[in-house]
Amino acid sequence: MAAKPAVGVPTIGRRLMAMLYEAFLLTAVEALAMFIYLFATLNQHSALLDQGRNAVFFLVAALYFIHAWSGSGHTLAMKTWRIKLVMPGHAKVPLRPAALRYLLAWGWFLPALLVCYVFHLRSPGQIVGALAAGIAAWALTALFDKNRQFLHDKIAGTRLIALPKR
Repeated sequence: MAAKPAVGVPTIGRRLMAMLYEAFLLTAVEALAMFIYLFATLNQHSALLDQGRNAVFFLVAALYFIHAWSGSGHTLAMKTWRIKLVMPGHAKVPLRPAALRYLLAWGWFLPALLVCYVFHLRSPGQIVGALAAGIAAWALTALFDKNRQFLHDKIAGTRLIALPKR
């Protein structure tokens, strides 16, 4: 049987609920960024502008998460669910591991999106099914770690801890 970690670890369910809440918050942040982008580009469409839109989505999310993780150690959703990102041996998570964690966290979605692309899955049901399977598979990576950390945290050297109730 695996040894229990010294610091409390949030349950996988709690982390997934925080992720769901995070999706709602990030949608609002991204909507504002898209409003600004579409206003700046006069809502014109071309291959280059469409790729620019994708880059804005990616970079805004990166700034949101990396800033929160390397600052206070949590986003608003993580704070609500009393979850904090830490890096052993550091008072705050440094920028480089926070950025690495952001890139690696795409493991939650990227494999499913690639499956959708390769197999031409286009219906909302197919896409949601692929994303659900990918999210479930990534969540299971915590079961293989003695400290119940997800794969992207293990690789980045970070860990999620449960904060006590006030």
